[in-house]
Amino acid sequence: MNGPVALARTLGSRATYRRDHRKADGRMLYLYGREPHGMPLLPESKDDIAQGGEIRHHPLRKEWNVYAAHRQNRTFKPSSADDPLAPTRANGPETEIPFEDFELAIFENKFAAFHPSAGNAAALPGIDAEPARGACDVVVYASDATGSLHTIGNDRRQVLLAALIDRYEALFDAGCSYVLPFENRGDEVGVTLHHPHGQIYGFERVPEIQQRAINAFAGGYDLALEMTIALPEYGLGEQGGVAAFVPRYARFPYEVWLAPRIRRDGPWDCTEEELDGLAFWLGEITRRYDALFEQPAATMMAFHAAPREGSPGYHFTVQFYPLLRAPGRQKFLASVEQHTGTFTVDVMPESAASALRDLADA
Repeated sequence: MNGPVALARTLGSRATYRRDHRKADGRMLYLYGREPHGMPLLPESKDDIAQGGEIRHHPLRKEWNVYAAHRQNRTFKPSSADDPLAPTRANGPETEIPFEDFELAIFENKFAAFHPSAGNAAALPGIDAEPARGACDVVVYASDATGSLHTIGNDRRQVLLAALIDRYEALFDAGCSYVLPFENRGDEVGVTLHHPHGQIYGFERVPEIQQRAINAFAGGYDLALEMTIALPEYGLGEQGGVAAFVPRYARFPYEVWLAPRIRRDGPWDCTEEELDGLAFWLGEITRRYDALFEQPAATMMAFHAAPREGSPGYHFTVQFYPLLRAPGRQKFLASVEQHTGTFTVDVMPESAASALRDLADA
């Protein structure tokens, strides 16, 4: 591609542009923004890139897990001077983004667990093993080394959603059966890079947890009806047809879901008004968590959308799982949770909803 192109979807009444760049090591980098990106390329390194590991089937849990030994060598809490997600500066160290500035960037992960060219898996008697084929992207929200989904502002969150929809479409077209954009935030989650960013995993197989949700919706579970019953007691508010609420069956203290009131398969299926509401809530929930926990709150956030071929009755959600249960108190996943999947929840969902609702104007 010779230059930036405008994406088909316009959010916030403004176009989002994408510039494609093939890095020196062969990986793709995509630059998204409100303005066409035309900055000159700066020097970049050409390192050997690992191309995925393998997946093995757990015969008792009925799930596929990925094994990627090369990830042991991934970047671990670098100094600000060695931030690999920062723009490359003239006469400065080479980073993942070989341009002096950018609005939002997505690139193929250098330490990918899944890769479209993953090689052969080990032959293990009695164990099903396959190459870990798929995709792993890194999503860099901004060139600034500090910030959050709240502080980047609503316009940048709209750009983010346009970029995620673009990647959903590309990864589905590339053969991924399930696509999961997500964010890990905070030391308690195990974050090794503090530059504000998220990731996208493209799975060749639909993960077990997602398949259970697909089966539940296909079997008749009605999330729109659940929201009608639960709101407003469990609700935090509604914007652009998207509700923020604490599920009555939440597993984490202060867990929050975002969902359009009308059933949608995924963000690609939402109206512009709903996407604007979603952009608002991505920042607002982050802000409320930070206020509630009196610190940048450790959270695990992910987009739960329908698989590539669609699914009857599927209702798209964005789910936030905090790793704190009170200021300075971490929620640990201990033996019972890990071994049985039975979560012990220290905060009642109705109390969590009330506390987060009270922070609306904080």
